[in-house]
Amino acid sequence: MITWSDLRKYTLDGKVQALYEHATFVMAIRYYGYKVNLFLLGDDYVEVFVNHKKAMIDKIDLLDRSHSRMKFYSDQIKLPVS
Repeated sequence: MITWSDLRKYTLDGKVQALYEHATFVMAIRYYGYKVNLFLLGDDYVEVFVNHKKAMIDKIDLLDRSHSRMKFYSDQIKLPVS
């Protein structure tokens, strides 16, 4: 199983491929100029920031549970407390 520690070392294309093969899509939110897709990879939640104006992925990062974006997720799903 791939973990975030492994995934963070991959290229952007490698991250996309690994998420497609090993992660589970949870939900998507709109956040400013992005569509943010949330994936579950093992025990880690990973965010994929899609810039819809440019039609490209700008960033893939580990979910920061202290970020204000969490209110968008928690309104729709119950994330486990860690």
